[in-house]
Amino acid sequence: MAEQRDDGKPGSEIEPAGPNAPTGGLPALPQPSVPGSPALPQPSGGSGQPPMDPDQLEQFRQFQQFQDYLKFTQAQQGNQPAPPANAGVVQAPPSQPVPQQGGQPPMIPPGYQLVPTERRRAPKWVTWLGKKVIAWVLAIVILGLAATWLYNHFFPNDSGKSSAQLAQEGGGKYHTNHVFSKNPYEAVRFVYQDIAQGSVDDACGRFAYDATKGVDIQSKFAQDLGQNDCRLAVQAIHAQVQPKDRNNYAESVPSYVSEPLPGDVVTIDSCSFSITGGPALGVFTVSKVELGQWLITGHAPGPAKCGSPAPTR
Repeated sequence: MAEQRDDGKPGSEIEPAGPNAPTGGLPALPQPSVPGSPALPQPSGGSGQPPMDPDQLEQFRQFQQFQDYLKFTQAQQGNQPAPPANAGVVQAPPSQPVPQQGGQPPMIPPGYQLVPTERRRAPKWVTWLGKKVIAWVLAIVILGLAATWLYNHFFPNDSGKSSAQLAQEGGGKYHTNHVFSKNPYEAVRFVYQDIAQGSVDDACGRFAYDATKGVDIQSKFAQDLGQNDCRLAVQAIHAQVQPKDRNNYAESVPSYVSEPLPGDVVTIDSCSFSITGGPALGVFTVSKVELGQWLITGHAPGPAKCGSPAPTR
């Protein structure tokens, strides 16, 4: 007896599906187009298709998971994902990486690992040039430091040194260098000139000083002028000379006189000349030393204001 259809018309039982009827299996997965990549498994149920291998499905799932992990790490680092297709990496179907709970990246499937990108090395000529530049810079710095040390060693700075130290150092230099005057009167004139200009170190350095022999004419000059230190004595006398009188005071003693020198030791009294613009500085004993130079080796007090000077030739 024939079945009654829903539309009320008689019909036969449901006929079996023909060879062209669609099956109820899953559609075939697309094969990757990258050369050398393995064929992805297809689900079973289609005509002419081999049955699906569970191991291949698991490998394909792990590969997708690994691709998701790569995209996640590249997005975290701000890099552009997806290397080119010809780089030897199989492109997985597009999918969005799904991080695990707590913001953690997806797990790396077993059998996969991240290979760090090899840094590109600089050319050999760049490395060689960099080493040469660094070597030259270091050589210049070392030479500069050595030159500075040698300059400070042979030409020390006199700032901050006491008058005794200046005299001791100056006394050692005149044995081999031209430091002092070639005329005894000029040696005394330079003392007046240095005081007029306020050159404390130069004025005190013109007096003999030898600590090993107990010679300190510098301190003797200061004491004869009522001071305990040569520097203080020079500063005090300089303060008594008005700016308009400094040139006259500097030229109070002539550089030389026409009369012959009595020998290698000459006594020069300040009151033998017209001292103008400031006080007279007493009596100087000047001795001839190495290289024909004259050094002040003695001093005696004298009046600050002189009478009429004795005539000199």
